[in-house]
Amino acid sequence: MKDYIIRATAAEGTVRAFAAVTTELVNKASVIHGLSPIATAALGRTLTAAGMMSKMLKGEKDKLTIQIKGDGPLGGIVVAADSMANVRGYVHNPDVDLPLNERGKLDIRTAVGYGYINVIKDMGLREPYIGFADLVSGEIADDLTYYFATSEQVPSTVALGVLVDKDGVTSAGGFIIQLMPGAEEETVEKLEKRLIGFPSISKLLADGATPEQILDMLLEDMNPRVIEKIPTSFTCNCSRDRMERNLISIGRNDLLEILEDGKGAELQCHFCNKMYNFSHEDIEKLIKENT
Repeated sequence: MKDYIIRATAAEGTVRAFAAVTTELVNKASVIHGLSPIATAALGRTLTAAGMMSKMLKGEKDKLTIQIKGDGPLGGIVVAADSMANVRGYVHNPDVDLPLNERGKLDIRTAVGYGYINVIKDMGLREPYIGFADLVSGEIADDLTYYFATSEQVPSTVALGVLVDKDGVTSAGGFIIQLMPGAEEETVEKLEKRLIGFPSISKLLADGATPEQILDMLLEDMNPRVIEKIPTSFTCNCSRDRMERNLISIGRNDLLEILEDGKGAELQCHFCNKMYNFSHEDIEKLIKENT
């Protein structure tokens, strides 16, 4: 199944829903960064969330960034997305390894730890919108549920899952269900009952369920309607021009130090690990043209 995200409404527009399958993009992220299974699961959950949240953006040029900083050995997670569900991201410690938790699952909670989550939305205004919430569990889905309730005042349920085995990512995906103004108590009660004991999203996807089928299970009898279906992928927007601008931004004095060293400069993109090499002559040209 190719990776994609659907956006839907139900209950006469009083429920907003998103669902995604992200197996390929999570596996690509794992390979690019050489992630351990637990780092794959943590980053994969955040990439999936960012992809779905990108479909909440209004403008075509809008972007969002999720920053998770906990006191666990993973260190932190940074994920960025544009309005077309192109996502990219990295973790601070890709090699983290922990024993399975008491349920025999990857111990994401301990790997992430406690700290905070930031959601930064760049909507082309003078200042970006920055939402903040404490990490309440380290499980990422629970933390985003808390973020939506406290920072954006939108009652939400977030489910994220990544299954990893010795051959890579078996399945990955998630859903977000949100209550809009005017939602009736009957709608709320139906959703609460269906969410109790609902199968894990990663197992449903591994068993062949589609995002559409998962939302149908959750929104049965609420007249769900798919508004949009869009592919999603791990895509980095780094470029040599962007790296040149980064070099210029450090200032003339630092560039002169690099020039005097005579070795040039090597820059690496955190998101995709691509290397950009600038020779002694390249640095000399940058100084002449830009400082």
